[in-house]
Amino acid sequence: MGRDLGVRLLDTAGPTSAAEQARLLAPQLKALADPNRLLLLLLLAEGPHTVRELTDASGLSQTLVSHHLGALREQELVTLTPRGRSNVYALCCEALAGPVRLLATLAATTPEGAEACCAP
Repeated sequence: MGRDLGVRLLDTAGPTSAAEQARLLAPQLKALADPNRLLLLLLLAEGPHTVRELTDASGLSQTLVSHHLGALREQELVTLTPRGRSNVYALCCEALAGPVRLLATLAATTPEGAEACCAP
């Protein structure tokens, strides 16, 4: 049953076992588990921002913002585009979709979760 569930949770291009999927998604979920990183992602969901803009909006120090953006970039959850003397960061929706899709699929395996996730 475990292997069948793992295969059902995956898209066809993904890993073929639940263990492999867990191994690949754990670093992304770990990156998403930090409140400061989530704050930065929420700000980036509004649109692309420079480190300075994120520092001003979040109240975090420039060093801390850069540190957390580095962790998010490492997991390919945000992208960086040079613009003059600044870097502009943007949310990478495609990379973020994988963990979100997995969690929604897991939640939908119970009747309560299916109702909460999938009901209009």
